[in-house]
Amino acid sequence: MSVAAKRFRELGLEGIGVADVMKEAGVTVGGFYKHFDSRDELVVEALATAFQDLDRWEEHTDTLAKLLENYLSEGHRDAPGTGCALGALLGDMPRASRSAKAVYTARLKRSLAYSTGLVPPNAAPDRRARSILMISAMLGAINLSRAVSDPDLSLEILQRTRDQLIGLNKPAKAH
Repeated sequence: MSVAAKRFRELGLEGIGVADVMKEAGVTVGGFYKHFDSRDELVVEALATAFQDLDRWEEHTDTLAKLLENYLSEGHRDAPGTGCALGALLGDMPRASRSAKAVYTARLKRSLAYSTGLVPPNAAPDRRARSILMISAMLGAINLSRAVSDPDLSLEILQRTRDQLIGLNKPAKAH
């Protein structure tokens, strides 16, 4: 399943066929149908596997600054196959099946809860709203940085978004 999770993140949900995924995984197409009733089941399982990477990432990210530095980095930008599936597959989800969207939505809700907990209590009166803004900016920035052909602009998108989000989430000073 890790092959499918990686390849879908790299090429998109429609960017690679079942036969190619199975070949890379060393499984025959006939073997595929012993495990899955449809391509959609493969997509759903691959999403679940890809989202396990986020679980492990969150286990090692205990501050908002660290989250933003790791997510909005050149390393993450350059490795969509092993990076955040929320970002890598964002453009595919509007056309995905209901079951794939359900898995994506559940993971997004978990990420929102996690990031809300990282927003300092005195940084925003509504920490969940701040978290939604932050995740939206992070997903947009990582995708924009991957979409442009200008390496300087790509890096600037990552750096400026990271800096703005860090500044936005500094605890308010008491007067």
